[in-house]
Amino acid sequence: MREAHFPAHLNHIAAHVTLFHHLPGDEFEAIDHALRQLAAHTAPVHAEVSGLRSLGRGVAFSLASPVLATVRASLARGFHDRLTAQDRQGFRPHVTIQNKVTPAEAAALLTRMQAGFTPFTVGVEGLSLWHYQGGPWTPAGRYRFGLA
Repeated sequence: MREAHFPAHLNHIAAHVTLFHHLPGDEFEAIDHALRQLAAHTAPVHAEVSGLRSLGRGVAFSLASPVLATVRASLARGFHDRLTAQDRQGFRPHVTIQNKVTPAEAAALLTRMQAGFTPFTVGVEGLSLWHYQGGPWTPAGRYRFGLA
């Protein structure tokens, strides 16, 4: 769905759930270690796609997953005093289907999707770490759940 509705020239990363928008880049080794440990000791995760939500200029699937919320809370505790104000706010997990379009285009997609929406369950494979240095995102690490 993301490939069908996200502007192609802006769609650099596959569908994902953002746990944090910014972690301290100068602490890569500590972040890498925390993600490795947490992923290794977390069984594969499932999330309920519970609804659709407007992003104003886009549309997202809302997610519900107590395990994913626990994973995020654990990481937030470990890096709390180094998180940005945005990342200290409440966690509202979602997968963006569309973004950076006109509000009318987003509203039209939301209406079409709501007409046939039924909640469903998805698997969450693990965690990914990305670098952003003013250009496209570059992968910095992948951490699969349950691989101790």
